[in-house]
Formats: sequence, C-alpha cells, structure tokens
Amino acid sequence: MDIKFLTDIGFLIGSVGFVWGLKLLSSPDSARKGNAIASVGMAVAIIAIIFAPLNKGDNNYLWVVGGLAIGGIVGYLMAIKVKMTAMPQMVSIFNGLGGACAVLIGMVELRHFYNGASPMTGGQIAISLSALFIGGIAFTGSLLAWFKLEEWIRDNALVLPKHSIFNMVLLAIILAMGVYVYMENIDAGIGLAAIFMVLSLIYGVSFVVPIGGADMPVVISLLNSFSGLSAASAGLIYGNNFMLVGGILVGASGTILTVLMCNAMNRSLLNVLIGGFGGGGASSAKGAAGEQIAKEVSLNDAAIQLYYSNSVMIVPGYGLAVAQAQKVCKEIDDLLESNGVDVKYAIHPVAGRMPGHMNVLLAEADVPYPKLLDLDDANAALKNTDMVVIVGANDVVNPSALDDPGSPIYGMPILHVWDAKNVIVLKRSMRSGYAGIQNPLFFHERTRMLFGDAKDTLSKLVSEIKSL
Repeated sequence: MDIKFLTDIGFLIGSVGFVWGLKLLSSPDSARKGNAIASVGMAVAIIAIIFAPLNKGDNNYLWVVGGLAIGGIVGYLMAIKVKMTAMPQMVSIFNGLGGACAVLIGMVELRHFYNGASPMTGGQIAISLSALFIGGIAFTGSLLAWFKLEEWIRDNALVLPKHSIFNMVLLAIILAMGVYVYMENIDAGIGLAAIFMVLSLIYGVSFVVPIGGADMPVVISLLNSFSGLSAASAGLIYGNNFMLVGGILVGASGTILTVLMCNAMNRSLLNVLIGGFGGGGASSAKGAAGEQIAKEVSLNDAAIQLYYSNSVMIVPGYGLAVAQAQKVCKEIDDLLESNGVDVKYAIHPVAGRMPGHMNVLLAEADVPYPKLLDLDDANAALKNTDMVVIVGANDVVNPSALDDPGSPIYGMPILHVWDAKNVIVLKRSMRSGYAGIQNPLFFHERTRMLFGDAKDTLSKLVSEIKSL
C-alpha cells in the first residue's frame, strides 16, 4: 500500500479527532473525553507526518525524533508542575510558542526563496509574510501578556503618549511594507523580509501594552486565535492539511470566544485593543472612596448568617485561584447544602485571568456544573438571594461600571451582588483590584468585610459552621 495514502489517512484521522474532541469540549460532562480524543488525533497525525515521504533530500529522522523528545519532556514537566493559579501564564506561553514556530517557518522558506534554493509562487510569498506577521504578534504579544500576568511589568509601564495613534501608524507601515515585499518578489531580498518580521514583533508588544485589567482574558483568547491562524499559515506553506485544519479550528474558536467575551463586557474588540483598563479615572474613584469606612464581620457572625440562610451565592475571582481555596469553598458548599441551604456560584465571563478560569477551578473541586450561573442568570437570582460570599473577586462586582462615567470599567456588565440581602467580601486587604480602581461595594450598607487569606478564612468558616 502506498505510504502517501497511509499518511493521508493518518491526517484524516487526526483532523476528525480534532473536530470531534472540540465538539465534546463544549460540554463539561464530556470535556475530559474530548481532550483525550483530541490528544489521540494529534498523536496519530504526528506519527503520520514522521513517516510522510519528502519530495527530495533525507527525512532527517534524527532531528525529528530529537525535537519530539525534547518538546515532549519539557511539555510533560511543565504540565505536572504548573499550578492552577499559573494556568493563564502557561496558556500565554503556549500561544507564544505557536507564533514563534510560524515565524521561524516563514523565515526559513523565504530565505530559501531569496537564495534561489526553492521557487515560490505569489500566493506562497503572501502566506509566508502572513505567517511572519500573525506569528510575530502572537509570539511577542503572548510573552508580554505572560509578563503582565506574572506582574513583572505593570499595565501602563510601557504605554506611550498617543499610543493608539502609534499603533495605527506602525500597523500601516507593516502592511505597506508587506505589500512592497510581495510586489518586488525575489528582488526584495531577505533583508526586507527580516525588517518586516522585526516590525511585526514590535507591533505584538505595542498592541498588548495598553491592555490590562479585566481585558486580559480577552487578549489571551485573541492571541490564542492568532496562534491558530499562524499554524494554519504554516500548514499552507508546507501543504500540510492537518496543520491547516488544526490551525483553522483554533483560530476560529479563539475568535468566536473573543467576540462572545467582548459582547459580554459590552465592549467592542477595537475598544479593548486601543483602550485598556487601569487608565484615567482610577484616582477619582479612589478619592471618593477614601472618606468612607468599610464595616467588618466576625467569623462567628458570618458562619451563623450563612448557616441559617435559605440561599447563598458564591462569587469566585482571581483571589480564589491565588489562595487555591476552591476545595475549601466546596466543603462550605457541602455543609450548607446539608442544612438545606441552596448554594449557587455566580461566574462572570472575565473573572480570573483567562477564559473559563473559574470554571476550571471549580471543576477541579468537583462542583456540579449546574450550580454555576452565568452573568444574566446570576443577576436574576441575586434579587432573591439571602447571602452573597465574594471570594477574591473585585472588578467584576464594582458598581462603578454602572454609575461612574469616569471609571475605566464604565459600561462593563457586572454582577449586581448588592441586590442580595447581605454581602460578605473575603479579601486580604482594601487594595484595589487588577483594574487599579477602588470598589464602592466595600462601603455599601449591605456589605461586610472579612479580611485574610481566602483559604485560611474559608477553613475557619468551616470550623465555625461545624460547631453550630
């Protein structure tokens, strides 16, 4: 049987595995199975590509196997060591590596073309330039997102005056240069292609710089789609149908998720890219809140209120992830449920630092998915809720989004937790959230503060509830 036929069958199986796995990932009940099927599809495709015959030259099995071994070992070590709190950073790294691969592939092929080693059609030149552009943005943009998530760089540390204008001018220069390189064909030379690549890398940094706060999950999703599109470009360069299908699936799903998240935040994608949170307006919010006093609640009083409520809504945020408190939170859930309390979780679309961050954490703690309410359902239920417990969430419950036109988060849909009869906020301190603004909710007449590490505080609440 022809080897090419077998490799094509392998690519087909891999593509079907990707599509099927992606479909199963749409439901929490089948997500684990979907992940396994997609992994099997990838394994089959990798085996197929190893044995796919080249048109000329050696197959370089030593390089291929060596690369697979190094990548497999590094990936495995990262996967077993990464903490749930660092999952957004890991996603950013993977996005960046995908973009870097596309950049290297594009430069290698263009170098061969300009050296006369291999001819390229106009379409292939355009695809290679697209790989440099999209891959470059995905690479440096994802690296900067990683640095921001690690808080190695402040959100506004590298923002220039008139930054949005700078971005538009830089983008226009890159596109004009790309057209010129394409039109000049082989006369352009590798030097111009390299400059085009460098400008694309710079633009990746420049367009992520002003983005921060609650927009970070959106930019991670967008960079994920760029990573997929760069992989699709690489698939077109090499005529690899599996890379093309996989890249299109990742690019399309990332784009759809980005649009959905922007809609949930009542913000356009353009507004996210050129706006960014943590800008002007934060100082006035802080000043207004500075004259007020937050009221505290004791552990015993909080436990009594929770235990004798009819309904409780838990609002998780990034602080829950940092404290790794999801399992203790589930323990409180079980204790309250055993006393007849109806417990639900309010999930904001951009809570945390990546799409679905809170869903992943609560799934790890075996919280049943039907208990998780999206933004609209949660707001409807809050009007009939006795107690709200906010664990590490801040900006997504900030009333400034509704009533302060000067706030950077003004216009973003939030959870109306103050509609409940009582609100308890678990926080380490009165520091502002990731968007860098103060939260008037902390001074609301129905709000009580419970300071301390989320996991430690929840553990003490468990003890208090058990003693009732």
